[in-house]
Amino acid sequence: MTETERNLSELRDEIAPLKPIIVAVTKYFGIEKLIEAYDAGLRDFAENRVQDALSKFENLSDEIKRNSRFHLIGHLQSNKVKKAVGKFDLIQSVDSLKLAELINQEALNKGITQHVLLQVNNANEEGKTGFSKSDLNECFRQIVNLPGIKVDGLMNIAPIAPENELRGLFEDMKNYKTELEKNFSYEMKELSMGMSSDYKVALEQGSTMIRLGRKLFM
Repeated sequence: MTETERNLSELRDEIAPLKPIIVAVTKYFGIEKLIEAYDAGLRDFAENRVQDALSKFENLSDEIKRNSRFHLIGHLQSNKVKKAVGKFDLIQSVDSLKLAELINQEALNKGITQHVLLQVNNANEEGKTGFSKSDLNECFRQIVNLPGIKVDGLMNIAPIAPENELRGLFEDMKNYKTELEKNFSYEMKELSMGMSSDYKVALEQGSTMIRLGRKLFM
């Protein structure tokens, strides 16, 4: 049994009976760790940077590429949209109306629907990307009506903070998702919250997707 298999087995025991999507974040790890995670049963893999992701994914076997879902979780720059659309099954880090519109146009150009999550900076951290809740309220309808994208849910990156503060932020995200769904009559399946340091608290508050690197590979 590899270290990754042991870590994944312990994680699954720990989070049972919850069944979130476990997204293996491979940004600090080589392709061999991604393959280990695939062999251990994971099918969702994430990178922060478009170029790093594409160079890594290109070297995977056809079987892994065919049976996996690839996520972009880092900030997507406007000049990288053409490279990203259609290469990632889910772009988790859509953080502005402008970016949503660029993704939409590129998806239409390629004749596809690009699945996305909307990143919300509900901790209002300076220097971090993501919609404020008030900004997203104003443009949510515009975004979900774009024909080339499908908004599957929301994502956030929590700050390093005490557990009670994290719990409040994750609960706020859960409530905000419900509020958007009700106000705009639009159902969203996913709530991507929680990383290696805070996934337990995120799962308590309804996360459907956790993004793990160190927890799986170290």
